[in-house]
Amino acid sequence: MGNALKHSDGGYEGHGAALLAGFLGWTLDAFDFFLVVMALTAIQEDFNRTDKDIALTITATLAFRPVGAFIFGLMADRYGRRLPLIINLIFFSLIEVLSGLAPNYATFLVLRALFGIGMGGEWGVGASLVMEKAPPRLRGVLSGLLQQGYAVGYLLAAICFFLVFPRWGWRPMFFIGGLPALLAIFVRVRVKESEVWEKTRHESWGQLGRAITSHWRLFFYLVLLMMMMNFVSHGTQDMYPTLLKRAWHFSPQKVAVITACTMIGAIIGGILFGLVSDRFGRRRSMIVALSCGILVIPLWSLSPALGLLLTGGVLMQFMVQGAWGIIPAHLSELSPDSVRGFLPGFAYQCGVALAGLVGLIQAIFAARTNYPTTMALTGLTVFLGAIVVTAVGRERRGIRFGEIVHVSE
Repeated sequence: MGNALKHSDGGYEGHGAALLAGFLGWTLDAFDFFLVVMALTAIQEDFNRTDKDIALTITATLAFRPVGAFIFGLMADRYGRRLPLIINLIFFSLIEVLSGLAPNYATFLVLRALFGIGMGGEWGVGASLVMEKAPPRLRGVLSGLLQQGYAVGYLLAAICFFLVFPRWGWRPMFFIGGLPALLAIFVRVRVKESEVWEKTRHESWGQLGRAITSHWRLFFYLVLLMMMMNFVSHGTQDMYPTLLKRAWHFSPQKVAVITACTMIGAIIGGILFGLVSDRFGRRRSMIVALSCGILVIPLWSLSPALGLLLTGGVLMQFMVQGAWGIIPAHLSELSPDSVRGFLPGFAYQCGVALAGLVGLIQAIFAARTNYPTTMALTGLTVFLGAIVVTAVGRERRGIRFGEIVHVSE
């Protein structure tokens, strides 16, 4: 492995281009993923299946994300960050178009699992590249910007659903979802390779494997943290459009508008809390956001009026994505230089896989009770769990990558 990197001011050149590339990649991933969430009931009717069956396709996507993180994460630490990102974009773009052509439920389920591989590979590689190029003093706010590509993708999916679905149905939305990824390839190839990776790269697969296994305790903590954080995000997002349709009988257009508004709150919250975490710390800022999320639960899922539901939805995603906006910086700072392409992303996606059943669980319980009660109880449980796991960890806010030697956790 190479010598420690000594940063100069020039060591952070190009972080704007890296941020744009990472942001666009994560936006496109989220856009494609949330097309299923928005069109769940329509897909269910087309394939003559239940809500639970289509929720299973969401679970399959989440369950296969660790496979993508494993493959592309290893490639990122062995061969650099740029090439895996380009391959990843081409792969998930193709799968997304094929999803719109699926002739039956079984094919659709398989394609959504394959899409999970592409989605799982993007975050870790993109986040490591962006965070390694970001100046330490701006890492939190840039982390918030990067992570909100997810909220922007959800917002674009809601807009697409509003404009396209009423006229042409759900399938053309997936064709649109495959096209923008091709445009992002141009951005990818213009981003320079990470200097941290170039200086700390491994000379062999064996060396990389030993480095990864030496940090197994850190890995298991990150998996636990990301499991709870994904319970929080997917537990408040994936079945929320279905709640609005089933419990409140809102039209698809009204659901799309409400969802779009909640994502505006998410974008603001993610950037704001990321900025706050640069001054007050990663864990403290996350705990504040998660605690405020608990207070919003009654307004978010149990309100009897549209205005109150809208307010609750915006505030809920403001808090959820406020906590999530800190994650790219927090995980990157906790991870050693030489395995940063693999460790955060793989831990993140393993956490997703463990939390991926939340939508299916909510659909099952809602069939026995109702969606508002199910969503409220789920929210309370997952927020409390995430607060505890965040509190027992530690942080390395503002460390300079490549300038210190990390010991085994």
